[in-house]
Amino acid sequence: MIGRVTALDEDFGFTLGVVFRAYVKATNVAVGDLPGGHRGYQILTAAVRDQPESQSALCQQFGIDRTVMTYLLDDLEGASLVIRRPAPADRRTRLVVATETGRKRLAELDLRLKHAEAHVLAGLSAQDQASLKALLGKLAAHANAADPVGSACQVVQDIAASTPQ
Repeated sequence: MIGRVTALDEDFGFTLGVVFRAYVKATNVAVGDLPGGHRGYQILTAAVRDQPESQSALCQQFGIDRTVMTYLLDDLEGASLVIRRPAPADRRTRLVVATETGRKRLAELDLRLKHAEAHVLAGLSAQDQASLKALLGKLAAHANAADPVGSACQVVQDIAASTPQ
């Protein structure tokens, strides 16, 4: 909204949408050919930074349908980024574990995403960036507590259905 002021510049939905679209474009470029795009990044992050999680737990955490998760994990496993191994306590449960290749790829992606985020937030001072992130975190926690996201897939479908082509 640099240079041109419109009547919608004070409309929360409009401004949030503009920032969201810029973020999606920048992060799509940053994750490149990673299977599953940004979702694949989230799964890889969980596999590297968290204790190994079951497929079911990851579905719940990210609001991803089980069928979609299976395909996503198949693709990430095919790229040698994660493996699924039986849980020691319950061999029917599969844990998602990052490979060494996955760990290296995540380090590269983290740097690329940091640059993408900096690009989107470039219009703000460092202090304003920190404030914005803190406020969005609070707002997201409140919104999720009030209306938990059961399926990220459904949210995306709802957004797509309501967006004029």
